[in-house]
Amino acid sequence: MTSGALGRVETELPGLPEALRRVGEVILGDPAEAARSTIIALAERAGSSPATVTRFCRAFGFSGYAELRVALATETGRAAQAGWGAGVGHEIGPDDPLDRVIQVMAAADSRLVQDTAAQLDPAVVARVADAIVAAPRVLLVGVSTSGNVATMFEGRLRRIGIPGYGAGDAHVALSEAALLKQGDVAVGISHRGRTREVMEALAEAGGHGAMTVAVTSFARSPLAELADLVLTTASRETTFRLGGLAAVHSQLFVLDAVYAAVAQRTYERTNEAFERTMSAVESHRVERG
Repeated sequence: MTSGALGRVETELPGLPEALRRVGEVILGDPAEAARSTIIALAERAGSSPATVTRFCRAFGFSGYAELRVALATETGRAAQAGWGAGVGHEIGPDDPLDRVIQVMAAADSRLVQDTAAQLDPAVVARVADAIVAAPRVLLVGVSTSGNVATMFEGRLRRIGIPGYGAGDAHVALSEAALLKQGDVAVGISHRGRTREVMEALAEAGGHGAMTVAVTSFARSPLAELADLVLTTASRETTFRLGGLAAVHSQLFVLDAVYAAVAQRTYERTNEAFERTMSAVESHRVERG
């Protein structure tokens, strides 16, 4: 992983062992300084050892500290050039003018999508898309806001003739998962990757031979450990925004990437499906006055 380092560290920080978490906190506190520091200096600031810093680097897919420094230098330079520092991470106060609030929200969402895109593995997206195209049945499981994402993705797949089925109820999800077989696909969506209903459904689907896919912000979460393939999302919070709600933006972005890859692989069929479905609902559109 050579990009999206800060987003990955931020989202996975709570699940790291204490020694690695301290290293991550130092890096997030001043990523530009971390990019300039020696491994010994960073270890001292984190109250750890160079060996711990090396373990931290490898936990995030880097060969060593030198590669991490290059990624941090690149990312902090890009963020400064884009002017994200003015809005991202700033708190919204009770007396802030609305235009300021809108700027902070826009900056946060822009950075969120950039972080998600940077850490998204195109090879994994391709494998998920290939599996969905070939699958007789695609089960989509999510609860609460992640359930809304599952429903939206189900609708998009069905619009182009892909047999997607959403299940937000725990019993329905388990029942549907129990009927899957080899060649089918089950996608579990959970921001923190710890939603029991989603985990149980994915485990049930995998037990019957279906390919399982996790969409989560935490690559080391229990849900990710259950899945054959993992699509990671980034999630940042501003005041008044719950982590799960903010995660919806990155979940939708990731699944839009999968959808685009599926549409590419079924290009002629997708275009035909668009024409037929648009024609079917055309009579329900109100003419301009």
